[in-house]
Amino acid sequence: MFPLSGVRVVEFAGILAGPWAGQTLADLGADVIKAEPPRGDDTRKWGPPFMAEEVGGDAAYFHCCNRGKRSVVVDLKSESGRAAARRLVAWADVMIENFRPGSAARNGLDWAAVSKLNPRLIVCAISGFGGSGPMRDAPGYDLVIQAASGLMDITGSAEGGPQKVGVAFADIFTALYGVSAIQAALRARERTGRGQLIDMALLDSLTGVLANQAMNYLSSGESPRRMGNAHPNIAPYESFAAADGMLVIAAGNDGQYERLRGVLGLPVRDEFRTNALRVENRAELAGMIGEKTRGRNRAEILESLGLAGVPCGPVNTVGEALTSAQVRARGMVLDYGAAKGLRTPICFSDLELNTGRASPRLGEHHDEVMREIGMA
Repeated sequence: MFPLSGVRVVEFAGILAGPWAGQTLADLGADVIKAEPPRGDDTRKWGPPFMAEEVGGDAAYFHCCNRGKRSVVVDLKSESGRAAARRLVAWADVMIENFRPGSAARNGLDWAAVSKLNPRLIVCAISGFGGSGPMRDAPGYDLVIQAASGLMDITGSAEGGPQKVGVAFADIFTALYGVSAIQAALRARERTGRGQLIDMALLDSLTGVLANQAMNYLSSGESPRRMGNAHPNIAPYESFAAADGMLVIAAGNDGQYERLRGVLGLPVRDEFRTNALRVENRAELAGMIGEKTRGRNRAEILESLGLAGVPCGPVNTVGEALTSAQVRARGMVLDYGAAKGLRTPICFSDLELNTGRASPRLGEHHDEVMREIGMA
């Protein structure tokens, strides 16, 4: 049994945020129709690397966020395409869109139009800066949002310049908040019978996940600074070099620090007695720990710390992470033969994820979907 079986979604969205939301809903069991322009989603060409021709030859990027969907071609520049779009909207429970400012209204797919066509429709509109405010019409690419949100300014080494995170987190966080909002709107519709417009902004989402760093500023008036892999509120909580690689140590309380001290043979010092004191003297403490780890094998250090109950781990490459025993045991990598993917990281006690369908070729399901909506 799939949690969202029977929910019908039409996705007028490209790149990452909208498609990631659609893929998550598809994994949860919704029937997601990806409505693409004749050229296809731009990410079909965002390579190399590209997939094998037997699965369409599209860029690997496209496959990261379009699993489980059915693809139709809808040319919104033609009357027949706009008619198909209206039929899809009338058929759907949910519409995901990331239209450029003004284009939804030009194509008759803005909230005022679609809510009349289908009063029960839930629309999740995704944009860089949202539907209000002085920047509402500005384009919002992930790099721009990471910079504007402050995330880049707290990412990177203390000696270097601002750095973006290695994954498009603005898109992904917005997608996941969007999925939560869609499910809440579906629940509310059961009571009211009415649809809902959800206004999702990448900047809102990335600002909203600044978490303790935001509160550090709001409580002190001082903007956090870049600290590399160190933590602003906990010490030791950062990366260290071993003789044969990098590892991280995350001693989150005094008991864990005492066990770390015992394993590494650190001296008893009053200035390291509490977390607040360790944060105050973090540079000296990190230097002492680094001296102890540099001459030892990483696996040996990790085994000793693990046995002592000190949180720690290796700094893996992406390849090492995806082939690790734990990731394999959790079934995170999906195998479709010529294509692979990552499953949505949710495990239920007696529900299932619907991960049986790989990403679609452009227009692969066009005829069957058009028949279902009465446009054979």
